[in-house]
Amino acid sequence: MADLFEAGREQLREAAQPLAARMRPRTLDEVVGQESLVGPGAAFRTVVESGRPPTMILWGPPGTGKTTLARLIATTTDGFFEQLSAVSAGIKDVREVLAKGRQRLGDGLGRTILFLDEIHRFTKAQQDGLLPGVEDGTIILVGATTENPFFEVNSPLISRSSLFRLSALEPAHVRALIDRAMTDDERGLGDLGVGIDDDAADELSERVGGDARLALNTLETAATLVAGRGGVAIAQTDIEEALQRRIIRYDKGGDRHYDVISAFIKSLRGSDPDAAVYWLHTMLEAGEDPEFIVRRMIILASEDVGLADSRALAVVTDAAYALSYVGLPEAGYALTHAALYLALAPKSNSITRAIGAARETVRAKATTEVPIHLRGTGYPGAKQLGHGAGYRYPHDAPAGVIAQQYLPDDLKDAILYRPGQLGEEAELAEQQAIADEVLGKER
Repeated sequence: MADLFEAGREQLREAAQPLAARMRPRTLDEVVGQESLVGPGAAFRTVVESGRPPTMILWGPPGTGKTTLARLIATTTDGFFEQLSAVSAGIKDVREVLAKGRQRLGDGLGRTILFLDEIHRFTKAQQDGLLPGVEDGTIILVGATTENPFFEVNSPLISRSSLFRLSALEPAHVRALIDRAMTDDERGLGDLGVGIDDDAADELSERVGGDARLALNTLETAATLVAGRGGVAIAQTDIEEALQRRIIRYDKGGDRHYDVISAFIKSLRGSDPDAAVYWLHTMLEAGEDPEFIVRRMIILASEDVGLADSRALAVVTDAAYALSYVGLPEAGYALTHAALYLALAPKSNSITRAIGAARETVRAKATTEVPIHLRGTGYPGAKQLGHGAGYRYPHDAPAGVIAQQYLPDDLKDAILYRPGQLGEEAELAEQQAIADEVLGKER
């Protein structure tokens, strides 16, 4: 009788769960969108089905199935499943799990699988507390993280773990999950008497950024709204109401932070204004530090535009001033102005090349002497030492350039700057050619 009561309570608990939890896949074959992990012959599927999974870290965006895969490991492995969330658990909880794990091993009950959700939220000390149990085989650790583990997880723990990366779901995968939930009478919304328009399902599939949990929870909210109004089908407007706004996936301290700023800079360098403003406003909408963004733009103005359009540096520094003066959101105009200017400007990396050549030459010839005619004469005794003797004043020449040596003797023929041929730098190159002819240089 007690078992019947417990079974009834379990059914009530399952019924009270959100749709995303109720629709969680029960087998690897039900998992959608992670073919590289669960497809035939995939490494993850092989180790799970072997019943002897290693300690591992599951890394991927929200709503891609990390918790699902961890639970499936538990159902296919002869062991005891423990679950902790790094948000609420501490080192005391870890020690309790390890103690229970050792007790089970001593009693011949098998190993303990510890699923640690959001492992990146554990401190270094807390992560170190897991190491003894991982090293001596007391537990099989399955850590889940949305952050790049190479940034957030201790090196000793990473070195003892297999890393499996999950990808954001494609809209087609999300659509398949929506269709499954709408037609499933047992766990889904099939018994609710509400359908969904094709355009509404497509809208939801596109809007959630590959997050299955967000899609299903939004779907449940929309279905509840429609059923409460006596409607028969979920429309696009219902999806908009339930979703409220697109959720931007962004982590200011992890790999997404680095990936998006990289995409932004490469779009500017690649002269794609559309991509540039997309990535700029992805960062701004996600709450990225605008000063970080504008600093990178200032660097790019000299590194990648440079002398092809010297105004670019002024435009970006003006945007930086505007940011400090008016702040966001109004400074978004100035930042967009600067980003578009950089994207549309002619490009030159001659400054970058000149820096590299100069540094290499300086490091190789750091002890060279300053030519006597270039040495300073502004202190007593300088002229007696011969400093400045033979120096010729360039403005005395009609073209403003006069033939004399400016580099040390052992570097007199060195060429460190080579002009680009785009934008204003092409004009500067013509002026430089005139000077080179007087100076006797071949650039």
